[in-house]
Amino acid sequence: MSQQPAATVRPTRYVVSCIPENDINAPHFSLNVEYRGRDLWAVVRHGSCLSAAGQWSYESVPSEREDEWLAEHRFDLDTALKLAKEAAPTLTVNGFTVAHVLRWPADETEE
Repeated sequence: MSQQPAATVRPTRYVVSCIPENDINAPHFSLNVEYRGRDLWAVVRHGSCLSAAGQWSYESVPSEREDEWLAEHRFDLDTALKLAKEAAPTLTVNGFTVAHVLRWPADETEE
């Protein structure tokens, strides 16, 4: 009888948000820190990546990414999480900020 290979598990995404996870608005005010290979991570939101300078830019297909772009948008995990935590409070959706959402009464967000 052949033995099955052992499965491995690795984290590939972290969700970073200032909004509680049970709030209906949390997915809209969240960033993802996603593994991109070679021990590098990206801060991602709606198809864009955060640069080291704090600017968002569209993430093109891998074959179109220049080395310079990758150097500005790929980080070790600690740096990516730090950048995401700094950016999370500044998110705006349809003119509403994180601060707006946190001030809304709970009954308004559950409708």
